[in-house]
Amino acid sequence: MQTALSTPTSQAFPGAAAPEAGAPAAANGQSLSHYQIIRRNGAVVPFAPDKIAVALMKAFLAVHGTQGAASASVRETVDGLTQAVVRALLRSRPGGGTFHIEDVQDQVELGLMRGGHHEIARAYVLYRERRTQERAAKQVETQQPAEPQLHVTDGGQRIPLDVAQLKALIENACANLGADVKPEPIVAETLRNLYDGVPIDEVYKAAILAARTLIEKDPAYSRARSNCSSFSSSSSASTPRRTNCGK
Repeated sequence: MQTALSTPTSQAFPGAAAPEAGAPAAANGQSLSHYQIIRRNGAVVPFAPDKIAVALMKAFLAVHGTQGAASASVRETVDGLTQAVVRALLRSRPGGGTFHIEDVQDQVELGLMRGGHHEIARAYVLYRERRTQERAAKQVETQQPAEPQLHVTDGGQRIPLDVAQLKALIENACANLGADVKPEPIVAETLRNLYDGVPIDEVYKAAILAARTLIEKDPAYSRARSNCSSFSSSSSASTPRRTNCGK
């Protein structure tokens, strides 16, 4: 949205860090060059007061609609609030420094309340809460990355490894062997020793070796190893037993 705002970036705000000796006079917001914003992802970006003006205008739009927000009085109000927010921030860092984005938004909220714009402040608070929930939901999704996809070579073809089927085969190999014989350690050790493009027979051999390493822990794993040996009893590419772990 474009508005005829007198954006603060074109002004030298009181309290901003002064230019170095011999440097040209501050202009076009250069007096703010010593200030930066820390975004939520940790990135550091230049301090841009015009973004504060945009956020305020969006809050007014949410309450008054496009017609009301387009009035000259609203633009003047947004301009004044923006300058007040920037001045408050600069007073807290008179020599320059960084502001976290949340601190900037807190100042915007405070400026709206102090200016008596309580309805706008509520809209701004609700907007922040909604954005917080959206980020939290997105973070939950990104915190559960998919496991790297392994492929096996079966009959000259490269196909995805069916991890679920491999687990089921190993679980069947451990069935009825007692509570101490668990399939999980065999599965974990098997997968640890696989690589992308491994021949299907090597997958089964890895399961046999994985079971063998656990025999010292419990001799009953020898029966699990024996059961795993039946996975690759044929060398024929068309034998279903060989393709159980390939999708």
